[in-house]
Amino acid sequence: MDARPIGVFDSGLGGLTAVHSLWKILPEENLIYFGDTARVPYGGRSKETILKYARQDVRFLRSFDLKAILIACGTVTTTSLDTLQAENDLPIVGVVEPTCRRALLVTKSKKVGIIATLASIRSGAYEATLRRLDPDVEVIGKPCPLFVPLVENGRIQRGDVVIETVAREYLEPLKATGIDTLILGCTHYPLLTEIIADVMGPDVTLVSAGEESAFELKRMLKAEGLRADENRQGETEFYVSDRPEDFERIASVFLRENMRHTARRIDIDQY
Repeated sequence: MDARPIGVFDSGLGGLTAVHSLWKILPEENLIYFGDTARVPYGGRSKETILKYARQDVRFLRSFDLKAILIACGTVTTTSLDTLQAENDLPIVGVVEPTCRRALLVTKSKKVGIIATLASIRSGAYEATLRRLDPDVEVIGKPCPLFVPLVENGRIQRGDVVIETVAREYLEPLKATGIDTLILGCTHYPLLTEIIADVMGPDVTLVSAGEESAFELKRMLKAEGLRADENRQGETEFYVSDRPEDFERIASVFLRENMRHTARRIDIDQY
């Protein structure tokens, strides 16, 4: 049994989709969550800047005695995972490979769409992983750069004309290609699941990066003997790099519990 916490980080709120999944899949585990809300979004930045930010995020999380880290960010996973794994002596799980494996399991036509940040699409990591796992798959990628800032500003509800208009503009051309599976390649995007599903229709299966990475983390912890006692109830601590109040307001909606006065602000530039 290993009761040390798991570190989870993202550029902002998106990683809460992974936290929500971890609460269901690994309820006994302690979590330390960091959302880099002062510098969100990462998706439009250079690979060098993203790696710099990711290293700081990891250094902050490693100020705790962690047993593993989940990168709950598609942008960091696609641009920086290999480097972070090489630089750190504890298990680090990203979102790309488990999500791709799931997508290939559910697709029937072998036509898979990916929506992600500009940096993730530019990296080609999802496409390369899908083709490595199945050379016959057809992959169609689409950057959706406005989704992250809209999510961070709470524009996630059906009936919101702004997010619905943006979603239609991004997604209708993808739907027209005939894909039957769509990877939500940024952990912010599951917060828009209902809106995305409305546009894509019932014939397209949505695959969430946050949920699949939580299952991957569970498999890894079991394989390495790092699981906590399954009879205990884990706790989660939240840290952000900007105003906790803004984070708590939107996080409360998604996590379906009152987050008031539970997030703490830290100076990420110290790391």
